Amino acid sequence: MRIVARGTLAKFWASHADAKGPLEAWFHVCRKADWSGPQDVKNAFGTRVHFLPRNRAIFDLGGNKFRLVVVILFRRKAIYIRFVGTHARYDRIDAGTI
Repeated sequence: MRIVARGTLAKFWASHADAKGPLEAWFHVCRKADWSGPQDVKNAFGTRVHFLPRNRAIFDLGGNKFRLVVVILFRRKAIYIRFVGTHARYDRIDAGTI
């Protein structure tokens, strides 16, 4: 999968050092993936991923300390990062529209 806006991840972990490991691990799994649908993502991440309408997926990372909201376009083999933040900050956004 092609991941758009990886710099967003690096910018976040620059101020949240404990997020670097989980975000890099997520990136490497996704970059090597060839998913054709949500079940493939669920198989890779299990209960750490949840799906919303409009191709959105929410990943719980770092022991649920961090949330990552992405749009996955399976036909294009692309993942667009929409939000990365702490769980507390995630609670203040609308993941379905961000």
